[in-house]
Amino acid sequence: MIDGADLMLLSYSLTSIKAEFGLTSVEAGSLGSITLAGMAIGGIYGGWACDRFGRVKTVSWTIVLFSIGTAVLGLTHSYFQFAVARFVSSLGLGALYVACNTLMAEYVPTKYRTTALGTLQAGWSVGYIVATVLAGAILPVYGWRYLFFVAIVPVIIALLMHKGVPEPESWVRAKAERESGGSKFTTAKRESAFKAIFGNPRVRTLFIFWALTAGFLQFGYYGVNNWLPSYLETEMGMNFKSMTAYMIGSYTAMILGKVLAGVAADWLGRRAVFALGALGTAAFLPIIVLYHSPDTILWMLVVFGFLYGVPYGVNATYMAESFEAKYRGTAVGGAYNIGRAGAALAPVAIGFFASQISIGFGFLVMGGAYFICGVIPALFIREKQFDPEKQ
Repeated sequence: MIDGADLMLLSYSLTSIKAEFGLTSVEAGSLGSITLAGMAIGGIYGGWACDRFGRVKTVSWTIVLFSIGTAVLGLTHSYFQFAVARFVSSLGLGALYVACNTLMAEYVPTKYRTTALGTLQAGWSVGYIVATVLAGAILPVYGWRYLFFVAIVPVIIALLMHKGVPEPESWVRAKAERESGGSKFTTAKRESAFKAIFGNPRVRTLFIFWALTAGFLQFGYYGVNNWLPSYLETEMGMNFKSMTAYMIGSYTAMILGKVLAGVAADWLGRRAVFALGALGTAAFLPIIVLYHSPDTILWMLVVFGFLYGVPYGVNATYMAESFEAKYRGTAVGGAYNIGRAGAALAPVAIGFFASQISIGFGFLVMGGAYFICGVIPALFIREKQFDPEKQ
């Protein structure tokens, strides 16, 4: 929830920041790119830190990093200061996503793992709604700076977690193996986790498949998520109030989609639910673009919100169970955050299509991305290859 809210705080405050700092549209837009770049780098190093220092320690310190970094945004007085603080806070945000999912995957029993992680992923959508409420209450009265000051609150959670939550047994055992030299992962000359991943042909191939899947998933997700409000306003003629109401409806359906995807994946399997969610989203985007009307758009957005939340409800468990504990954090963090290139490219791609053809055409391209991200795991990535509960 904290992650999702943090991302949306910038979106809601960007107009005020642009006016106060006298930013150009390019400079204002670059703050989003800086955020994604920081999250990608933070996610890669966060995965490494999980394997090196522990899951709980990494979660705790990354919460501290992004909370303080986000609160500092309220003290900035120039584009450069804001960009630097945003980059630092985004490092923590990206690392937290990987660390938190890895920790939960190893703590929760196999029988309920995807249900738990699907519910965890739903927190992002809850965060979107929380940010909407906070922005409405704080921005008009106190201004954008106080909106970022609220981000200091999660530090309390980090301190409590650091003191009261032990490391997962699978990580403790993997650490003991590395230190004793009893694992193949440790040679006479200790090799890095990335060297171990790319030195093993099977693991390397799996890593590449996951990086591609993550790239196409984020290309489709962030492209639609960033441009859907504009699509509703410009190409469907909605006013701002109606647009926000429709978006809240879509986000609410997404919460349900992620939670139910987790439950279904524990019963039907990770691969099947992930693929069905991605392919269902790919099929439904053209229906929205080509067949919407004032009478049908509400239920279409609700169905779409449900569908495009499904892959994210399964993604964390599916990825975590694809790699051994000794380099799980590095592999998941590396593959997912290499895929963030898709997240960075998608908004620009739809912007290009919007200027040349239409936003709707851009959504059709996003549908193609969802199709590919569903096909790759359906054909090439087996589920439950390494169960954290049995390692």
